[in-house]
Amino acid sequence: MQAKENPKSYHRALTIATSDSGGGAGIQADLKTFAAMGCYGMSVLAALTAQNTLEVRGIHALPPDYVALQIDTVIEDLGVDAIKIGMLFNSDIIEAVAGRLKAHGVGRVVLDPVMVAQSGAKLIEDDAIEALRQFLFPLSTTITPNLPEAETLLGAPIEDRSQMEEAARSLLQYGSDSVLLKGGHFKEEQSLDCLVLQEPDEAGKKVYWYEAGRIPTRNTHGTGCTLSSAIAAGLAKRESLPEAVGHAKDYITGAIKAGSRYRIGGGGGPLHHFYEFWD
Repeated sequence: MQAKENPKSYHRALTIATSDSGGGAGIQADLKTFAAMGCYGMSVLAALTAQNTLEVRGIHALPPDYVALQIDTVIEDLGVDAIKIGMLFNSDIIEAVAGRLKAHGVGRVVLDPVMVAQSGAKLIEDDAIEALRQFLFPLSTTITPNLPEAETLLGAPIEDRSQMEEAARSLLQYGSDSVLLKGGHFKEEQSLDCLVLQEPDEAGKKVYWYEAGRIPTRNTHGTGCTLSSAIAAGLAKRESLPEAVGHAKDYITGAIKAGSRYRIGGGGGPLHHFYEFWD
């Protein structure tokens, strides 16, 4: 059967991150999110983990040149509309990723600066934090730290809404176009996220707040990966950043709520990424 002369095009989203063998976070969560939000997902693995809902038993980083080869191989053929960057284990991998993004002139980059697992396990080497700031923050459309990650980056506590906005503004000094500071670690009824832009957008706004009711559940493994991937999916579909963040916030709230009704494993379980399609 002959193909149509004007075939449809996918919205293409690429994740550069680490595999979660338990399926709840990392590359696996990213690809689920892309699919649920109407994007064609592609992946570049930076490291492998041996983990489940209880613990991370091991991390195996891939050679930086092989990470770079994956990026080149995907982009040169399939192309990309937006990229989500997750856990990159060491500074050598970070520099390799930054070099390839520059070489390909990639825009629409969402960086989730993953440092510590929900179980408390350390996920990156110490020098990787500075490498993130130096090499990847300046290439990012937005970075999406949670409160502990922002406190690590700034070396100061964040205890309320006003300090959240101040911290997000402070993080702009590292060169990203915007910062989405996630307030899920606050023990309040509402889950607050604060988006601060380097420059006012077309609406003349520089600060956006997003709120959702807190859902009582232990199944929150992969929330950061999922939110950042959902934002990248929105950017791949040419949504504005504030719009993409709003849609991502709605999506993850629904995924947490749906996932709260399930039990898998003995620890913190995953979200339900496909709650809109099956229950």
